[in-house]
Amino acid sequence: MEDSTSPDVNPVESGLGKHNLFPLGAEEMGKIVSKIKEPLRQATGSVAEIITGRKRKREEEEELNDESSALEKSLHVPKKKKLLTTTQYIFQALFKEQKNSDVAVMALGKVWHLHKVYLCQSPYFASMFNGSWREACENFVNIKILDPKITLESLETVFGCLYLDEIVIEPVGVVSVLATATLFQLDGIIERCTEVMTETTNAETAVAYYEAACQYGVQNVKKTAFNWLLANLVGYYIKRTKYLKQISEELMADLVASHDLYVMQTEFTLYTLLRTWLFLKFFPNYDPSEKQTGENEVTPQTYFAGRKNKTAFLNTLDGKQYEAPFRVLRIQHLLNHHIDLKLVLEDNIIPKEWLHNYLLSHWNAILKVDHTMENGPGEVDKQIFYQNCMRCGRLLQEQGYQKWRWTGFNFGLDLVLITHNRVLSIKRHHRIENERLLSLQTKRQFLIRATLASLNDQRQVTHSQTTDIKSLCLDKNEEVSLMLMDKELTYPLLVSVNLLVVSPDNITIEDFESASTKTSTTPISEIGANVDSSRTPTKNVGSSSRSSSNLPL
Repeated sequence: MEDSTSPDVNPVESGLGKHNLFPLGAEEMGKIVSKIKEPLRQATGSVAEIITGRKRKREEEEELNDESSALEKSLHVPKKKKLLTTTQYIFQALFKEQKNSDVAVMALGKVWHLHKVYLCQSPYFASMFNGSWREACENFVNIKILDPKITLESLETVFGCLYLDEIVIEPVGVVSVLATATLFQLDGIIERCTEVMTETTNAETAVAYYEAACQYGVQNVKKTAFNWLLANLVGYYIKRTKYLKQISEELMADLVASHDLYVMQTEFTLYTLLRTWLFLKFFPNYDPSEKQTGENEVTPQTYFAGRKNKTAFLNTLDGKQYEAPFRVLRIQHLLNHHIDLKLVLEDNIIPKEWLHNYLLSHWNAILKVDHTMENGPGEVDKQIFYQNCMRCGRLLQEQGYQKWRWTGFNFGLDLVLITHNRVLSIKRHHRIENERLLSLQTKRQFLIRATLASLNDQRQVTHSQTTDIKSLCLDKNEEVSLMLMDKELTYPLLVSVNLLVVSPDNITIEDFESASTKTSTTPISEIGANVDSSRTPTKNVGSSSRSSSNLPL
């Protein structure tokens, strides 16, 4: 059996000789253990490093494989890159650089070198180049522009769009583009202009858009602009003179006459707006936001009330041309409050003879309400209602319980409007302490129509809700609902009400004068004095007869 001890190791030197058989000391044992642990530690560390290195290598290989796969995949994914399109190339080469031009077009002092084949998209040029006109055989065309709204910029835009499949229109220049497109009969561009105008109708553009729509026959723009003005004329333009003075006499008359006009507060507010509008015709630089001081301060009220001429302004040569808007004003509803009537008389704009018939009608209506069974208007024709109704309105800033009334004499009716839980209602308010001022009739009848509207940032009506003309007969302190608001209605809300509380009575002073001429003017004491009566003659009756015998008993 072989000795396990290595022949190279000296037993004595190693401390394991046969003469050293006793246990080793702690110090020697520690050295031996250290010698044994160090190789083991190094071996263990080497294994861990090997394992970690292999894992890292595997991860790196997987990452490289994924990256390679992604790169490989990217090579097979098609990429869409827009090149210079045909229309863009045509626009750049033929319009901007004016290559291969076969006709020169001159307008407003500028010459464009263009191409007949593209110009013929316009019926204007198509008839020119394909007809018997002189220009058909020429390579130069001079267009005389008579419309001041057509500009060099609008001509550039319209000519350029003939080479493109799109057009860029800025709202500030849309009217000029519309005018140019109308001249060249380009319906597609006209449609794009109307879209831009409809989207951008606001305080700055409404009047200009309306006038352009009337001039160029764009009915949908005309309607949009007119409706915008109906909603904002009284509530917004009344304090913004730079917009108010732009309105023509004809447009103002149409707005004032409309039963759909949103009249804030009462008809007197509309009268003050007309007074300012009339004042601006003679003082266009007037701005109420600029405070004027001193004796030279001139306002619409001081100007008209301070005139030395006692003739009503609308009867003068200066005022006659602005009569139309005042003619369609609901003058009968300017007489419902003593302060309003006082100011109207002091201004002396409206001729006093215009007021007489309405004052007579008012007095006649009061007598009917107090002395007859007249309790209000019944069913009337829509047109009669719209011509005679009182227009009043209000702006509701926020949701919640709100109630209000419009001041002024209302023929004994105290009507209160209420909004609560998205319901608009009306109440006939009647308090005992005010009975001598109110109608004592148990029931009172009236006609009413209400409209609510929401506006966006451009003050365009985004949603509106209107009731039918309702005939209501209310007891004292009775309240009824007018409408449940649509969910699309948002605050702030415009409220517009058309109200008719007495039957329309178009009685005039001329009617009384005509009636008086048909009745006898003979005093009662002389009635029958000169009228012969048939009687049996007697022998004693002479040729003369006594007038007393002919008097009725």
